[in-house]
Amino acid sequence: MNPFDGSVSPRHEEAEDAAAEGRCPWARFSSWLECVCVVTFDLELGQAIEVRRLKTSICYLSFPDSYSGSLGDTQFSFRMRQSVGRRGSRFRDDIYNRDAPVTLEVSHFCGYVYFRQVKDVSVKRGYFQKSLVLLSRLPYTHMFHMLLQIIAPEYFEKLEPCLEAVCNEIDQWPSPEPGLTLNLPVMGVVLQVRGTRPVQVSPDTAVVLVFDFLMHESNMTFDLPRCFQSMLIHLQMLWELVLLGEPLVIMAPSPTISSETVLALISSICPLKFCSDFRPYFTIHDSEFREYTTRTQAPPNVVLGVTNPFFIKTFQTWPHIIRLGDLPKQIKVKKLAKLKTLDTKPGIYTAYKTFLHKDKILIKRLLKGIQRKRPSEVQSAILRRHLLELTQSFIIPLERYMASLMPLQRSVTPWKTPPQIRPFSQDEFMATLDHSGPQLTSVLKGDWMGLYRKFFRSPNFDGWYRHRHREMVQKLECLHLEVICDADLLGWTKDKSEVEIVDLVLKLREKLIKAQRQQLQVKDGVMDKLDAFIKSIISSLPDDLQTVLSTH
Repeated sequence: MNPFDGSVSPRHEEAEDAAAEGRCPWARFSSWLECVCVVTFDLELGQAIEVRRLKTSICYLSFPDSYSGSLGDTQFSFRMRQSVGRRGSRFRDDIYNRDAPVTLEVSHFCGYVYFRQVKDVSVKRGYFQKSLVLLSRLPYTHMFHMLLQIIAPEYFEKLEPCLEAVCNEIDQWPSPEPGLTLNLPVMGVVLQVRGTRPVQVSPDTAVVLVFDFLMHESNMTFDLPRCFQSMLIHLQMLWELVLLGEPLVIMAPSPTISSETVLALISSICPLKFCSDFRPYFTIHDSEFREYTTRTQAPPNVVLGVTNPFFIKTFQTWPHIIRLGDLPKQIKVKKLAKLKTLDTKPGIYTAYKTFLHKDKILIKRLLKGIQRKRPSEVQSAILRRHLLELTQSFIIPLERYMASLMPLQRSVTPWKTPPQIRPFSQDEFMATLDHSGPQLTSVLKGDWMGLYRKFFRSPNFDGWYRHRHREMVQKLECLHLEVICDADLLGWTKDKSEVEIVDLVLKLREKLIKAQRQQLQVKDGVMDKLDAFIKSIISSLPDDLQTVLSTH
């Protein structure tokens, strides 16, 4: 079914081509985007969305939440929660398949907005205000904003026929896959997607835009020096607040600054994945507004970006609030009691005390770079390298200790269930820091142990531990499959009863199915060899058992 309003229909020949290729129409489109929304703002009526049956919160998230007299084009992004326990996706139900399986997972949609506000005497009250929104499950901020820069100006001139053509082009794109270089043509431009830093190339034949193909929110590409310029002297505090998953509100003068700052903050702990919720642009109309602003319980572990001055009063009980101004001057840390309702000045309103000392040499170097107008790319490289090394220094001792919990390879035998991974002991880990702690790779001084203790209570530790534990369990499964494959299974069956042999076949089948479902990275030939063994054993059994096992 068409991801647009009924007035924009897929070309008949496009649908025929898709059917000839053995795929559903719009299948490739939906691997990149949920839908494209066109939202018009009318000063008399308020927001109105042209794509049918989508939640009204998209309308509010597609426009600046507070008055802005600026004219022209603006880009920003938002993130919204997908409903839990419904059939598939909240929006996919409306647009694609009503019979999708029920999912209990909480996931999010990312919205990428291109907003235009220009004077127009033909419009009531003299302003044309409209947003083009790309809604996707993929957190590829840089890519989708680049895509909007290509298609949005053309859309505002030619309207629906332009979007129809773009959608048909996207429906021809290959599905996104990590590690591959993809050429994605759209409107005469080729977006070349690969896992490297963004480069812009302009050959004679076509314009090719090369940029990051990013698989996680924590790896997004932003102009960090611009986002952090007014907060450079507090860089250590910001990194710790994000690392610990602390409740944090960014009050910014525009949705662009709000969304870029939030996304830059959560990327500051890369390669560690940020596991709390975050909203680059949050409004009073958001479906989680009451949940996040209630005063009956502690603030949730979430990073919110807002622009409406109303939030100054609403978030007065939150422990960490950053108020950004229009000018990039260095802001100060202030007491929360000084957070006023109307004339709140820019600053970091918090009582938080950092566990680690500032890197004064780095701050001085970055501030000097601003004074000397050092290129943004150089400033960004300095900042990213510092944050990366800081996070790695923190996470390497955890990774080293986690690896020590893995059973020895020689303890994995073909005739027994794989041994268990030893439980994580915080006290045992702390005891390792004296001889293999972060001081081996970081020059920063301070209370590293205190930082680790608080990190253990954060969503980021929980997410990291679950991910690493799952990887280790899968590694044990791979090792077990490999030692089973190398064992003399046929010899083992010679003196065994039919019941024992059937039990072995069923267990091996279960392991193979589980390995295929989890896409375990076993050595080449292991799966085929075990599958051949199962078939060989079944063929040696009596006919009645062969029939039972063949239909099992």
